[in-house]
Amino acid sequence: MRTLHSLTVAAALAVTPALAADTQPSKSSTEKKSMSFHDLSANRLDGKPEKLSGYQGKVVLVVNTASECGYTPQYAGLEKLYQEYKDKGVVVAGFPSNDFGGQEPGSAEEIKKFCELRYKVTFPMFEKVKTKGEGQSPVYAFLSKDHPAPKWNFHKYVVGKDGQVKAAFPSAVTPDSAELKAAIDSALAQK
Repeated sequence: MRTLHSLTVAAALAVTPALAADTQPSKSSTEKKSMSFHDLSANRLDGKPEKLSGYQGKVVLVVNTASECGYTPQYAGLEKLYQEYKDKGVVVAGFPSNDFGGQEPGSAEEIKKFCELRYKVTFPMFEKVKTKGEGQSPVYAFLSKDHPAPKWNFHKYVVGKDGQVKAAFPSAVTPDSAELKAAIDSALAQK
C-alpha cells in the first residue's frame, strides 16, 4: 500500500508542472477586452433581434425617444441629421422608452406608424426599453456605465466606431446643435 501511495504522489508531482503550464492564463486572456456596444443585441420595432456588431466601424447616435414629449419634435432633427451623416458612416438608433412621464405608452406598431407618418423616420428604431432602474436594458446599462443615465426623453449618446461611448448629451441638446455635431465629427475622425 505504502508503495502505491508513494507512486501516486510521485506521479502527481511529475504531472503538476505540466498541468500548471497549461492552466496559466495566456497574456491575451488576462488583458480582457472591455465590453463594447457591439457586444450587445436589441430587438427592432418589428420584434426581430439585431446584433449591434453590425454597426462596427460606424458612429452611432443612440437616443431614447418618446411620442408624447415636449422634445418629440426632435425626431425631425434626428432624421435630418441621419440623412446628412449616413453616407459618412453615422447611424441614428432610436430606443423608445416610457420611463419619463409615461410619454411613450404606445405599442411597437403604434410607435412605428407615428414615427413614419409624422416624422418620416428612416433611421433604425428598436423596441421600447427601460433606460434606468430595475429591468434596465443591457444597452442602457452599457451606455450609462461611465456616462450619465438619461434624466428625460431624447438623451443622446455618441458611440464611436470602436463601440465605446464618446460623449453624452441631455435632452435639451438638439440634433442640430454645434456641440453634438462636433462630437459626431470627432468620433468619425477616430480610427
